[in-house]
Amino acid sequence: MEIWTLTGPSGTGKSFRAMDITQNYGIDGVIDDGLFIYKGRVIAGESAKLAATKVGAIKAAIFNDSGKAEAMSRAIRMKAPESLLVLGTSDEMADLIIERLGLETGPGPVHRIYIEDITTEDERTEARAQRVNYGKHVIPAPALDLKRSFAGYFLDALGLFKGRLKHQDEKTVVRPSFSYIGEYVLSEKVISDIVRIVAEDDRAVCDVILVTQDPSPGNYVVNVAVRIRSSCSLWDDLMKFQQKIKDAVERMTAFNVAEVNVEVRGIEYGGRI
Repeated sequence: MEIWTLTGPSGTGKSFRAMDITQNYGIDGVIDDGLFIYKGRVIAGESAKLAATKVGAIKAAIFNDSGKAEAMSRAIRMKAPESLLVLGTSDEMADLIIERLGLETGPGPVHRIYIEDITTEDERTEARAQRVNYGKHVIPAPALDLKRSFAGYFLDALGLFKGRLKHQDEKTVVRPSFSYIGEYVLSEKVISDIVRIVAEDDRAVCDVILVTQDPSPGNYVVNVAVRIRSSCSLWDDLMKFQQKIKDAVERMTAFNVAEVNVEVRGIEYGGRI
């Protein structure tokens, strides 16, 4: 297996550049922050960005858990990539990941790429500002591959530098639990207002009684109690209403919603309930 490494200080844009490098050099897969990404799709692993603390994130990124390291190694062997790009903050970190995953480097040397060689100082400063000021991290994988894992987290498929991405569908921005800028919380009134706006244009719903949320990271849930019109198709119309709420909340808040639960508490018959 041909092994490449991309190294540089944290927050300088390595993950943002990773997919461009794989395309430029014909590299099959990427190991980044605990994930194995093969030909643009997440195959195995758990993102270090799901960790609750920075220390936990570092341990996940270097596969400190031997069980997870072995599972990742099996996944890589099953796909058998001809080449692999390993991301790290230093050559030593990248080499440690290579060793813990038991990657066969082949007869040739490891190919080294440094973030300073492929970006300008201004680009690294801009990337660092996004990390420090907004707590944003890039994952070099499509948002659809990450939705289940990152329910309840900031999730932006458009990317950090809008209008400058070559492969926007291959990069996703998240804001992890250990974000530098603290917790991101949506008030229930915000969610309630979004739901009520959706309901105003929905033919099945005549009244929104109650809206609550469970904002737990990894399991963001919206609960809605409604009265419906007797003329509606109960199952089909409420499923559409449910999907409209999910789409609206995700579009307007950048959170990924794991569930929308709709409870019917009344039916209106000809203007009477």
